[in-house]
Amino acid sequence: MAAILVVDDIVKRFETPDGVLTALDHVSLNVAPGEFVGVIGPSGCGKSTLFNVIGGLLDGYEGTVKVAGERVRGPHPAIGMIFQEESTFPWRTVIDNVAFPLEIAGLPKAERYQRARHFVKLVGLDGFERRYPAELSGGMRQRVSMARTLAAQPKILLMDEPFASLDEQTRLLLGDKVLQIQQQLKQTTLLITHNITEAVQLSDRVVVMTYRPGKVKRVVEIALPRPRSSEIVSSEAFGRYVAQIWSDLREEASRGLIDEESRKLQEAGTR
Repeated sequence: MAAILVVDDIVKRFETPDGVLTALDHVSLNVAPGEFVGVIGPSGCGKSTLFNVIGGLLDGYEGTVKVAGERVRGPHPAIGMIFQEESTFPWRTVIDNVAFPLEIAGLPKAERYQRARHFVKLVGLDGFERRYPAELSGGMRQRVSMARTLAAQPKILLMDEPFASLDEQTRLLLGDKVLQIQQQLKQTTLLITHNITEAVQLSDRVVVMTYRPGKVKRVVEIALPRPRSSEIVSSEAFGRYVAQIWSDLREEASRGLIDEESRKLQEAGTR
């Protein structure tokens, strides 16, 4: 099946006070329609840089990103993005938050609210349409953000550690909701995460990245049955995937820790 998302030979460098920093070093990735791909790596490996490049929020890189054959040169209507940071509008109710992109697109009021109600129900928040974000838990607010993004019907959903601030139990349960939504919509999804359990629970494939400069170290096919739920985390097969990915990550995380300690020692020596 032809890839809907093609990330081809991306190199991204940043100018820093200490010189040029290579964040991404010849990263390539293809994602098929309806596929769920997790990208995992240690802090500093360029995961979020990759997310921003794919989403059209960063330029000045080498290589190309294409969606359905069309080159991405900035924010693209076929790409929806969910961030780690709180992104609901506190002055808008749940239904008005979800309807916002449809309002911007110029849909008639009746049509946009009908579609918004559909996606509110899809993320499991029916009954909370008239609540404000301050009245919701962190997990519920992230579901509002997800519904708002999905309401625009993107071809590709990018998620950058959307549940990082939540406790482990809530993450697992929200993972179940993400899986249900992804299965129902056949939504092509790319998840950036540092959580191995989350990556294995949700993904068809997990891309393991090296510490800086970020490269693709390994791609792990997750041959666990679908439909899938958080119950699978207790299985032996699940544990083997977690161990395999941790084995790759441990080496990269150790490199990052040594690099950070060296940097702090250098800074202390210059004071």
